[in-house]
Amino acid sequence: MGSVVRLLADHGPAFGEALLLTWKLTVMSFVAGFALGMVITVAQLLPLRPLRFVLTGYVEVFRNIPSVALLIFIVFALPDLNVLIDYEPSVILTLTLVGSAFTADYLRTGINTVDGGQVEAARSLGMRPMVVISSVVLPQALRSVVQPMTSLLIALMLSTSLASQVPLPGRELTALVAKIANDSAAGISAFVVAAAMYLISGLLIAWAGAALEKKVRILR
Repeated sequence: MGSVVRLLADHGPAFGEALLLTWKLTVMSFVAGFALGMVITVAQLLPLRPLRFVLTGYVEVFRNIPSVALLIFIVFALPDLNVLIDYEPSVILTLTLVGSAFTADYLRTGINTVDGGQVEAARSLGMRPMVVISSVVLPQALRSVVQPMTSLLIALMLSTSLASQVPLPGRELTALVAKIANDSAAGISAFVVAAAMYLISGLLIAWAGAALEKKVRILR
């Protein structure tokens, strides 16, 4: 316990900055991934078989590829194709691609829970397909996937540790632990502090997700 206190006394501000960077990467990748996943989901509902085939392939590829392999490809392979992306955007892009694939998959499952009779009723009222999707299908699908999306947000938060594999201007939690472990004998204490921060962040996300799920369940 004393070693943890000493560590926080020496590196407290650094841990605060690392936690903020972790949250920044999490929020930016989740928001971008959610938006892209929504677009993919809507596009898959269109009666265009080639487009649906391509998007299904996109979802399957990025849902099953290891995130670290994708990051390595973006950082080290794309420059050979004259595509240069800075390190922080590379991490966000990696998590966005993976997050969008899972979002699209979860939303597709949520759409399958919508009663087909409601769609037919909306069509019988003369509503256009995109209006049916945006006003009838998606709102109900979103309510049914709050818990999976909460789990995805936690997974993305933990996956920000990928940033430790590239030389970001700042250090997220895992990178900071690695630096402290290399520079001193306080590696175990640093790991304990970082693990506690990851745990607390995950519990807060889970609590917020449970509260939101309870609210939308009442609205349903």
